[in-house]
Amino acid sequence: MPKQAFGWSDAETDQLVRGKRSGIAIVGFGYIGTVIGAVLADRGWPVTGIDVRQHIVDEINRGVTSVREPGLDELVHNNVQAGRLRATTDFDAITDNDFIIVTVGTPLGPGFEPIVDDIAAAAREVGRRLQAGHLVTLKSTVPPGSTQTLVQPILEEISGLQAGVDFGLAFCPERLAEGRAIRDLLSIPVVVGAVEERSARACSTLWRHTLGVESVVVDNPRTAEMIKLADNLWIDLNIALANELAKVCDRLDVDVLQVIDGANTLPKVNHNVNILMPSMGVGGYCLTKDPWFVDHLGHSLGVELAIPRTSRTVNDTMPRYTFELLKRLLEEHGKALETSRVAVLGIAFKNDTGDCRLTPTKFAVELLEQSGCQLVVHDPWVTDEEARTVTRIPLTEDIESAVKDADALVFFTGHRQFKQIPLIRLAELAGPGCVFLDGRNSFDPAEVRAAGMIYKGIGR
Repeated sequence: MPKQAFGWSDAETDQLVRGKRSGIAIVGFGYIGTVIGAVLADRGWPVTGIDVRQHIVDEINRGVTSVREPGLDELVHNNVQAGRLRATTDFDAITDNDFIIVTVGTPLGPGFEPIVDDIAAAAREVGRRLQAGHLVTLKSTVPPGSTQTLVQPILEEISGLQAGVDFGLAFCPERLAEGRAIRDLLSIPVVVGAVEERSARACSTLWRHTLGVESVVVDNPRTAEMIKLADNLWIDLNIALANELAKVCDRLDVDVLQVIDGANTLPKVNHNVNILMPSMGVGGYCLTKDPWFVDHLGHSLGVELAIPRTSRTVNDTMPRYTFELLKRLLEEHGKALETSRVAVLGIAFKNDTGDCRLTPTKFAVELLEQSGCQLVVHDPWVTDEEARTVTRIPLTEDIESAVKDADALVFFTGHRQFKQIPLIRLAELAGPGCVFLDGRNSFDPAEVRAAGMIYKGIGR
């Protein structure tokens, strides 16, 4: 039975959380659920991950995870061994815990509309086990209004309980970046939008004592839901700005990173200008999806929005733009792409992750495959199974074999492993006249040229 995570006085809730005299159930144990669950378990909480996928549950209970995130393997292994972390397909585990966190996904439909079927299904399962005193927190990215117009009615109808009276209900957006998710979880303020004040206070208490982070409490769940979308729309638009600047700088023979570094020294209001980095494209589940959430939201409200479509359109041009850069670079040095040996290094959507979901590299690799070039692909982070979602070319096991006799080295990610092998060694393996396309602007152009290769970055 719950020990009243919701409904006690603030002091009693504080004591409950400080003493960890309760448990946490996480519904949906994918990327976000696993990171949150492992970190909370490592902070001393008994955590139960609930997922309908048996293979995910079996992995966790063996102390392993297929989620490629720095430091996560160790957290999962240690906390399963310590008995603080377990997984199950049985939603009845909800009744043994006081805090319920929902992290199931919300994919896009064919018209870029958000599909909330999994959210509704999770809410029904939670509602069947919901008891007075539970605190339910939704962390899935959802269209604004979903907590109160979708989740809350389902929970109340099935359980017969009332949100804000019998149980607590809040929305706290997930704000983690792959590759640094554990650090982000323990440092970035948690936004809390609850159905009423007691839910907000209980939720804030949980995050404050568990993660040691500040809570930013807003008026309602709808505001918190919109904050997540605003964050990702800003990032996508900012990258689109950087990418268009890069295209102009390529024509001007100007280094875009010098332009951005200089521009970012200008103070504006409380912060400096903060233009992000250009690259060969934007991928992953959030930045490619959330702007369309906002666009669809605008249509549903009768508001015609330009920014979401603009940012998505600009960033979606970058894989082809990068392909054309490579083609032109080879031609300028007397080589034809179709007769060249091209080593693609990195196919994940982000540095130091193995995640290929909606990776922009897929489109660039497809263009290379169609060109007829001799193509080899290497990514030390990506599994063979994941790689097959991107390309039919089998992964080359090591970087030295991949770059051997290459006419072009194409870095679609900037994994740290790629920087551990000396540039002079890459140049020796590739041979004279090798072009070096830096799709993530991760390398020093002068160092690449000093090693004997022909450097080109995005906007550099």
